[in-house]
Amino acid sequence: MIFFPSNVKLLSTPRLLEGGSSKGSFDNFNLALHVNDEKVAVLANRALLLSHYKLPSVPIWINQTHSNISVDADSLSSIVDADASYSKKFGTVCGVLTADCLPVFVCNKEGTAVGVAHAGWRGLADGIIESLIESFGCNGEDLMVHLGPAISQLSFEVGKEVRSQYLSKNKNFEDCFSCLNNKYYLDLYEAARVALKSLGISSISGGDRCTYKESDQYFSYRRDGKRSGRMAHLIWMERD
Repeated sequence: MIFFPSNVKLLSTPRLLEGGSSKGSFDNFNLALHVNDEKVAVLANRALLLSHYKLPSVPIWINQTHSNISVDADSLSSIVDADASYSKKFGTVCGVLTADCLPVFVCNKEGTAVGVAHAGWRGLADGIIESLIESFGCNGEDLMVHLGPAISQLSFEVGKEVRSQYLSKNKNFEDCFSCLNNKYYLDLYEAARVALKSLGISSISGGDRCTYKESDQYFSYRRDGKRSGRMAHLIWMERD
């Protein structure tokens, strides 16, 4: 369950939507322009996204680079390099695209500020969550977070250098890794919770899906490689 204020709306799109235009491995509701899908199909899907979900405005897209950069969506007039965006205006739709990475939705309890981050293992280790939270300019106890669909731990093998990078930042990340047959597996959901709790945030929901295993619901880069499409994760505020 998501317990955000009633005027805060968030959305994670499905892999398939009636009327979707993408074909082949991108079937049928891919929303990314950078994955070698037909541009006309992606633009048709983005138009369908706007109409089907009755969005208040065209989503503010960012060029995701696995960074720790968070930007003010209300001030953007073109696409910039970033991995999180936030808004304090009604009707601005913040968006990220994923296919295994973790979408992190954030709002304050008053429903006057929202944001979303694209948190892959690199961005999460480098502080993308901390960067987005800092943008809100308030105490962690005043914020609420929902963890959208991402790859689950047992499907996400990583190298030992990834584990070392996490532990060098925060020893509390140790419990986010499991070891099986000398291979490490990272729990992105738990790593996000570690980061959020270190910021004083305790109101956290979600974190129980797997983009890799649920192929009927989600795109997955780890499963499908370069043939994978992308889901959109959007958050915005409406007037009560």
